[in-house]
Amino acid sequence: MFDAKDGFYQALWPRSPRQTKVKALAKRLDTLDGKTIATVWDQVFRGDEVFSFLEEGIKARYPSAKFVSWKDFGNTHGSDERAIVAALPEKFKAMGVDAVISGMGC
Repeated sequence: MFDAKDGFYQALWPRSPRQTKVKALAKRLDTLDGKTIATVWDQVFRGDEVFSFLEEGIKARYPSAKFVSWKDFGNTHGSDERAIVAALPEKFKAMGVDAVISGMGC
């Protein structure tokens, strides 16, 4: 027999409880002049083109900015992405990276 439950049904929330705590964001740089900027790419959507345009635009505004290419870091969306992403902080430190542009995904 059909039980209408007066229009109310038990439902489950599809998300699990939050596993990480919210962290404060890093302090923004005052300028990109003289800074070293790393580009990190998941090799999913035209990052090679996008990063080229970004670099060109940033260098036009901040001529002393330097870049470390996404090619130096590896694919952040591949079979070994966990190891690559885990190694990024140490690589950034060793390369003197001040800022990171990470993309693309689609």
